[in-house]
Amino acid sequence: MSAKKLLKKIVTLSDDKKAENIVAMDVSSITSLSEYFVICSASNLIQVKAIADNIKDNIDEHPWKTEGYENGTWIILDYVDIVVHIFLNETREYYDLERIWFDAKVVKV
Repeated sequence: MSAKKLLKKIVTLSDDKKAENIVAMDVSSITSLSEYFVICSASNLIQVKAIADNIKDNIDEHPWKTEGYENGTWIILDYVDIVVHIFLNETREYYDLERIWFDAKVVKV
């Protein structure tokens, strides 16, 4: 699956579980880590995990790496070309990835 199609599917799957403030960012010109970041959040730990589970369960390929399930305040699903960051709202405000990666292009999906 192409990175663009995977990006669209991840955003849709996040939205299906009522993820808040979904932002897709093209980081390919500023880092070699990935082509895109998807950042979203939820108001409670159960919803954060539900969003992550919905993505993992409905995408054919498995993430290369998964982090954060233990505490659930920030779950990362790394699909190499796309890194998904699912935050608890307070944790997202604290780390403010959009500010750190301010020079990335926001992608409309």
